[in-house]
Amino acid sequence: MYFKNLQLYRLPAKWDLPIEKLEEQLAKKTFQPCGSQDMESRGWMSPLGNDVLVHAVGDQWLIALGAEGKLLPSSVVKQVADERAEEIAEQQGYKLGRKQLKDLREQITQELLPRAFTRRRKVYAWIDPVNGWLAVDASSLARAEDVLEMLRQSLDSFPLALLRTELSPVSAMADWLAGDEAPGGFTIDQDCELRSVTEDKAAVRYVRHSLEGNEVKGHLAAGKLPTRLALTFDDRISFVLTEKLEIKRLDFLDVVRDQIEGSAEDAEALFNAEFALMTAELARLLPAVVEALGGEVKAAEASPVVSGSVTASDAPF
Repeated sequence: MYFKNLQLYRLPAKWDLPIEKLEEQLAKKTFQPCGSQDMESRGWMSPLGNDVLVHAVGDQWLIALGAEGKLLPSSVVKQVADERAEEIAEQQGYKLGRKQLKDLREQITQELLPRAFTRRRKVYAWIDPVNGWLAVDASSLARAEDVLEMLRQSLDSFPLALLRTELSPVSAMADWLAGDEAPGGFTIDQDCELRSVTEDKAAVRYVRHSLEGNEVKGHLAAGKLPTRLALTFDDRISFVLTEKLEIKRLDFLDVVRDQIEGSAEDAEALFNAEFALMTAELARLLPAVVEALGGEVKAAEASPVVSGSVTASDAPF
């Protein structure tokens, strides 16, 4: 049980919602498979596949949002509707109008939905009520917002805020690359993306390539800014930091994983051991990332997340 990505949010430190209350409120929105006429369905699932919606290991919690969607491509609906429209036109002697075609496509959609394949996914979120972290294992902000929106629908109160740092990741990463040196505890790896701020959005990507020397500095001098940079923390965790303060391609190195190798007796014990190890390592990594970015903006100055979405004015950078 290792997260691959982190979309990061802030809860009040020592969040005082009891785990029993959280379980009770999530139970109001449990996952139900799509009905015959539903395009999609979302709800809370047990992270371990049992009846417990909030899985706790020590004082760290894990929840999971289940989502199921019907696979019904619009091209398929259009094809069937066009064939049906031709048949109707032959019968009545004239082609269907625009509104009639729209109604026909809606009718075809309802006919095909019960026969459509479904795809199910599970999105995990880690809640650290002690240190005030909420992290969603999602590769995009939009996928994380699905979790936030469902939490807002489920909980009586959800005081969530965006993570804000004094330095933007872009400016900090540019400084690190220009000086060939990351802040204490971090090392710069060999993957990077630099993008121009001009209208052409020209981009340069380095993959498994040394970032030292004058080549990268030349791109910085020409006005390109880093939007992604691969880093390693304390020789234990590698990841990619993005311009939006996302952590992607999170990888716990062998020196970490080897701590539990062969120690778990069954699948659940292994799951718990990995989750405990992961959260302990992240509890060290996240404050270090914040410190490397100049520290966290005071809570009074930070913007709350409204309605599970981030508006342009609330965007971190």
